[in-house]
Amino acid sequence: DAAAAAGYGNPDGIAGFPRWSVDEALGMMDRNAITVAVASVSSPGVHFGDDAAARHLARTVNEFNAGVRDKYPDRFAFLASLPLPDIEGALAEITYALNVLHANGVVLETNARGLYPGDPAMEPVLDALDQRHALVVLHPTSPPNWEAVSRGWGRPMIEFPFDTTRAVADLLLRGGLTRHPRIRMVVPHGGGALAALADRIDGFARIFAAADTPDIAVQLRNLYYDLAGAPVPRQLPSLLAMTSPSHLLYGTDWPWTPEAAITAITAGIKATPLLDHDQITAMMTTNGIPLLDRFGT
Repeated sequence: DAAAAAGYGNPDGIAGFPRWSVDEALGMMDRNAITVAVASVSSPGVHFGDDAAARHLARTVNEFNAGVRDKYPDRFAFLASLPLPDIEGALAEITYALNVLHANGVVLETNARGLYPGDPAMEPVLDALDQRHALVVLHPTSPPNWEAVSRGWGRPMIEFPFDTTRAVADLLLRGGLTRHPRIRMVVPHGGGALAALADRIDGFARIFAAADTPDIAVQLRNLYYDLAGAPVPRQLPSLLAMTSPSHLLYGTDWPWTPEAAITAITAGIKATPLLDHDQITAMMTTNGIPLLDRFGT
């Protein structure tokens, strides 16, 4: 409702927001043998141009998700939304969401109205998340000036993976995660185009960046990657060349991805010869448990 009121009724070139309810979510989970879902607000986030409205909306959705988690503690975890690019508001919401609501982590858009996670202005936010050993899950959104590059296609098709790649590469090249080593970061959709460009980014860093630029290949290997989207048959081989199977996580992107597509994609992942049975089982279960602290027992 807030998005529509602010003129975002067709988010990222999509016809509209999909339906979501607790009952629909539990039904989808049961039909697909999903024990725990991690709820979060994805693109376009909660900031539509007004800081005060964004702070109110972030607080509203975070308290709503905390209420769902409290009612179904064995079925739902949640990631808090932040009213970025409002830094002061984001810091206040980190404190409330993680210290009071006990959110499992936060979701960051790959850019917040043009502010990327690696921007120096984001340093206080990264400091606060690092101090709390926070789980941070990225989610792509439309890049600045998307009108000039999307060519009229829905931005999730191409612009989302490219903005994911842009955000992560910039964050790593600027040393954002090496300065904040306690942040546990998950990159969505198999890392976007990172696997295809990893060697190129690493090579440019060695040739053109400062001498103390952290090893990009090592940083990429240490991140986590969810497999929402279409990782097989072509993306997963490159992703496995960049990181280990223990850093792969199952994801659905429901309700933006229809349930029928999720079922088909999941079947494809389970059938891939690139992962053995134990690796597939771990990807869908135990790999993610340490990131969701309260499910670690």
